Amino acid sequence: MSFSPRIRKKIVRWIKGNLKQPGLSGIVLGLSGGVDSACAAALCKEAAGKNKVLALILPCHSHIQDLRDAGLAAKTLEIKTETVDLSGIYDNLIKILTPANRVASANLKPRLRMAVLYYFANKLNYLVCGTGNKSELMAGYFTKFGDGAVDIMPLADLSKAKVRQLAEELGVPQRIIDKPPSAGLWPGQTDEGEMGISYRELDDILERLQAKQKQIAPRAKVNKVKQMVRRSAHKRQGPGICYI
Repeated sequence: MSFSPRIRKKIVRWIKGNLKQPGLSGIVLGLSGGVDSACAAALCKEAAGKNKVLALILPCHSHIQDLRDAGLAAKTLEIKTETVDLSGIYDNLIKILTPANRVASANLKPRLRMAVLYYFANKLNYLVCGTGNKSELMAGYFTKFGDGAVDIMPLADLSKAKVRQLAEELGVPQRIIDKPPSAGLWPGQTDEGEMGISYRELDDILERLQAKQKQIAPRAKVNKVKQMVRRSAHKRQGPGICYI
């Protein structure tokens, strides 16, 4: 199934509308080497023009293939890049912090990346574009105040399957479309391995939950997804405020 040109145009118009805010002159986003960030970068280029998009490559003990794929995406799109290696900063921060579990330590990586993205956004008067998709956001598979802390999210209403369809439409290199999704939090980490469910299953369950349709997946997996949605509700909300 191909991606709807109407939806693609709608997303591009939406990005253009966000850029009309006073004082804004472009868009900055992180380029990870994955399909989501490649799609977001392509849409931003369509909306703003290649000279007003800056893609940051922010390795933090990242796999060399991810860096190559990020470079491939940037070269294919002909957009400007800047590389800032955060590995040393991350290591020094870990040294001065008390020991924690793997997830707490790994979540420092997207939070460091977001700090750098906002540094460049402030410097250039750019918007920070997020690359998260609907499947990740609904399931809570993102880092609060890390990759979830952005100004705009053009892919946030598209499932992972829809993002892959969009990638084909946008001419994203097939190698990037086909690679196993990974946040690069630790060596060998994959999204599906960490979540314990495939994106195909996750998309189907989430879509049926939203449409209030009968589930066809095993009950254990449906319950697992429901629990993921419930436990991550705080990530999709702003800070709690005590109103007086």
